[in-house]
Amino acid sequence: MREKKGNKRVTNQKKKIQWLILLSLLLAAAIFATLVISGTVWFNMPSKTKYPVRGVDASHYQGQMNWERIAEQGITFAFLKATEGSGTVDDCFAQNWENARAAGLYVGAYHFFSFDSSAATQAENYCAVVPDVEDALPPVIDLEFYRSDNLPDANAVRESLRILLMKMRGVYGKKPIIYTTKACWEAYLEGSDLDYTLWIRSIFTSPSHDFSQSWTFWQYNPRGMLDGYTGGDVRIDLNVFRGTEADFRNFAGYDPKGALS
Repeated sequence: MREKKGNKRVTNQKKKIQWLILLSLLLAAAIFATLVISGTVWFNMPSKTKYPVRGVDASHYQGQMNWERIAEQGITFAFLKATEGSGTVDDCFAQNWENARAAGLYVGAYHFFSFDSSAATQAENYCAVVPDVEDALPPVIDLEFYRSDNLPDANAVRESLRILLMKMRGVYGKKPIIYTTKACWEAYLEGSDLDYTLWIRSIFTSPSHDFSQSWTFWQYNPRGMLDGYTGGDVRIDLNVFRGTEADFRNFAGYDPKGALS
């Protein structure tokens, strides 16, 4: 009988240990989930040594922006939403454009591409809103799926992109950037002859091997948390540039705080 009682005590101790391990794992998972939801940590944490040039993209969703405070947190560049489709203008663009530039950031503007309106009128919308100034980053086309059914023909989308790219390059004198997801790149850009700089969204892993030689900007976190904005979404998109600070100055062609590179 003594031996059986001893075995029972051992079994109970094992069960307690197993429960403690399970509870510890659940607690750790809950803490991690909380940190992810709050934006404190993310799946991607690119090395600051490898990617020293950091940036944000922002719109009216972030509310009132204190760009000087944003810049103090290791942010070098900002892409600001300017327009969408043929008639929409971001309410905060003009203020963000002026204040981000005044804070000494490298600044560019992006257009959210619409599958439902003509490329010509979309180009007119963007060019009417975004100033043509030499000391700005290249214009950006934000190409992403916003509906899941009846996606347009690839050739039609490429032709629209061609019109937008040519118009933007003609007005601003710089090769435009296309921001996109892997799925959208595969559907519309892979194998095309379109001339653009690639900004890829890859939020769970580093950009895949498909982009290993082609991407210049990488959006790695859509739930970043910074100080310096109020009245809107507490999260902000975080990005890196592929290269050194000197590489970035050469890419931009200017230094917002002083002499041209």
